Amino acid sequence: MHHTILKKQEVSMLRTEIEMLMVERQSLLNTVGAAARFVACLDSRKLPKEACETARVLSKSLNQLNEDTLQDALEKVKA
Repeated sequence: MHHTILKKQEVSMLRTEIEMLMVERQSLLNTVGAAARFVACLDSRKLPKEACETARVLSKSLNQLNEDTLQDALEKVKA
């Protein structure tokens, strides 16, 4: 009986953790989608040098994402 109670508690804790991770994923998808749209709209010729470097780093990070993840992010912000 004690073993069953522990299992139920473990399952409940895992369920809670998964729910928290899913909420965080949705937030990150919003952020990534907005960042991707932002980078797509930039004109590097009009940016200050410092901003250009930051945009390059952001663009590189976005390009390293899994294609499905990036697509999910863009769909999240309706890009």
